[in-house]
Amino acid sequence: MKDSRPIGIFDSGVGGTSIWKEIHQLLPNEKTIYLSDSKNAPYGIKTQEEIIRLSIKNTEKLLEMDCKLIVVACNTATTNAIKVLRNSYKVPFIGIEPAIKPAALKSHNKAIGILATRGTLTSELFTQTSEIYTKDINVIEVEGNGLVELIESGKKDSEEAINLLQKLLEPMLRAGIDYLVLGCSHYPYLIPSLKKILPENVQIIDSGEAVARQTRAVLKEKELLQTEIPEKPQPEFYSNIDPSVLADILEASGKNYMIKEKDF
Repeated sequence: MKDSRPIGIFDSGVGGTSIWKEIHQLLPNEKTIYLSDSKNAPYGIKTQEEIIRLSIKNTEKLLEMDCKLIVVACNTATTNAIKVLRNSYKVPFIGIEPAIKPAALKSHNKAIGILATRGTLTSELFTQTSEIYTKDINVIEVEGNGLVELIESGKKDSEEAINLLQKLLEPMLRAGIDYLVLGCSHYPYLIPSLKKILPENVQIIDSGEAVARQTRAVLKEKELLQTEIPEKPQPEFYSNIDPSVLADILEASGKNYMIKEKDF
């Protein structure tokens, strides 16, 4: 099997790079193209119609770039738009949604926290998943208002971020949660700050590794895997505003990537 076309990935900004890192680590032979729609971040406060429109825009751009599979590396876009995308395009789509199931099944305290955007927490897909797995669980849902904006402005490790997280996590800590589900692909970049606030017994769960495994499984099933390469492909990143924050986020991933500002 040899399909050298790229995997396309999009998010409402830089957060989906947390998903890209997992995919790149698991599938190093695959070329990847990442769209950072930072100009329109955050998606979580927008209407479903707006989220669908932006998701279609990003999909069309990735299809123009000949992507063989598209990863919707945004919880809000997945929960609000992926059904429309799958019904509109032939290309396979991989979505991302909060990892409620493992948290609910593993919780000893029967109390879990979910930190997500309003767009995710109010979506039909989120509600359905939550109802299935959290019948006997105390679920504390908190909207992470302001967190995406801080990350997009390069302030993920700031005192401002710590103070906001302390305020947001307070009802979860009061309820005695032992699992915190990160319901936005931006939020894994807050894990160092979260660990300063959370008790040691609280486990943090995000969806990145599961999304990478699902991406590999679908590529294999559809016979789209790239298995024969002369050299490792260079990942491509595009941002529709100044890409300096994106460059800072990617710095730890090595230098073998291309990053450009692009209007889309």
